[in-house]
Amino acid sequence: MRYQFLGRSGLKVAEICLGTMTFGEESGFGTSKDECRRMYDAYREAGGNFIDTANIYSAGTSERFLGEFIASERARLVLASKFTMTTDAKQPNAGGNSRKNLHQALDATLKRLGTDYLDLYWVHAWDRVTPLEELLRGLDDAVRAGKILYVGFSNVPAWVIARAQTLAELRGWAPFVALQLHYSLIERNIEREHVACAAALGLAITAWSPLAGGMLSGKYSSDPSVRATQPGRLTSTQWGRGFLTERGFAIVEAARRVGSRLGATPGQVAIAWLLQRPGGVIPIVGTRSLAQLKELLAATAVTLDSGALEELDTATRIEVGYPGSLLYAPYGIRMVHGEVALPGL
Repeated sequence: MRYQFLGRSGLKVAEICLGTMTFGEESGFGTSKDECRRMYDAYREAGGNFIDTANIYSAGTSERFLGEFIASERARLVLASKFTMTTDAKQPNAGGNSRKNLHQALDATLKRLGTDYLDLYWVHAWDRVTPLEELLRGLDDAVRAGKILYVGFSNVPAWVIARAQTLAELRGWAPFVALQLHYSLIERNIEREHVACAAALGLAITAWSPLAGGMLSGKYSSDPSVRATQPGRLTSTQWGRGFLTERGFAIVEAARRVGSRLGATPGQVAIAWLLQRPGGVIPIVGTRSLAQLKELLAATAVTLDSGALEELDTATRIEVGYPGSLLYAPYGIRMVHGEVALPGL
């Protein structure tokens, strides 16, 4: 396992993060404590040190399991959790990014994890209503109190993180060091704004659902009659069914072709592609079994050559959209800068 700095911080994290949304069985798609322990141990044996959870994963069971697993080696780990999503749909202050929810969610998370601090605390989503000043000051207070060391933002528009980071820098509050965003061969929309935003602001990108909900593992059939009998979140949720498209299956086939030449599975190709993205994207790998985890960790040994990268890009490329369609196009560059060749354009 190789390591890298998390954004512009001095924090060193493994190139693959262990996601623990499957730790616990309350959600209906998780796994048993014993299997979770085996996955945790395998990740640590591979050299991994970056663990990601959230207060809502398996109704808190994910954090409770981790609290037991990490007890003897807490200082060796980079431990991250999240808040924002409601923990009680009938209570108005049990979710969102208010100072109140931040305070109560953080204290409950620390208790479940059996630790007095988090290395990284994610804002799980932009709630669209809490003033950024309130959120940023609340996070900064928690940093100053020693309850969290670094902060990150997940599921957030690029303009919001840009404004938030600028406010933090101007006010002397704790800056964000990373973004956690949905990113995979199938889901590349963050390339329109977020990737450039993260690079400009010194933010690392961690990728959740790097296999697009399991689609890129290759386990789903393109035959609707067969697929109807296959279990899984993709076949049962609107979010998942969005991947079961002609484009999605064509991308899986491209990953399969590349993998067959390299001696890799489609899932390993998908993880390797993220690892080779500019800027050092960190995939968050969450699985339901030890065998699945070992398969994906082995992606660190897969190198995609230029031919493989071109084939995958051709199959997965998205339209950049406006304003990029104007600003990045050759005619747009000529309109602004003329015919002079300039670096970076």
